[in-house]
Amino acid sequence: MPDSREEPSAAKIDKRGVSLVWWYLIALIVLVLDQLTKSWVIAEFYLGQREIITSFFNLVHVHNYGAAFSFLSDAGGWQRWFFAALSALVSAVIIVWISRLPKTRWIESLALALILGGALGNLYDRLVLGYVVDFLDFHWSGSHFPAFNVADSGITMGAILLILDMFITDQDTQR
Repeated sequence: MPDSREEPSAAKIDKRGVSLVWWYLIALIVLVLDQLTKSWVIAEFYLGQREIITSFFNLVHVHNYGAAFSFLSDAGGWQRWFFAALSALVSAVIIVWISRLPKTRWIESLALALILGGALGNLYDRLVLGYVVDFLDFHWSGSHFPAFNVADSGITMGAILLILDMFITDQDTQR
């Protein structure tokens, strides 16, 4: 006769599994926000259109055929598939990386979730459109920073969190 104090196996909840769902949900939110904002820009702005919002920020509609800062944008087309393959590989690695992190490494998990969502957002653009849609244009004293998007913001915030986490983790291990 089974012990009445034990829960049936179907009712047991793997706490790590639940936390994994949250990290993948954050990545999905970044991906969805990225695609919704890009769809809005495509629908509302013609290619090259610029809308002045403030003295230092514009909305624009530009296509980036390369990587960050338009790196390799004029390389002849092969870069589309190279960056798509790289994004897919990095995304797969991050999915496994998140799944293997202990629950206590929540900053690292959050950082990786943000990077994953951004990588998947730009991967989708490369595969479906052949380029990445950028639309956030910050400028100062006549100098414009390269336009970017929500996916790029997720990747950047995730990278910053990873760097901060390295310092925090290093301090924790030295104690």
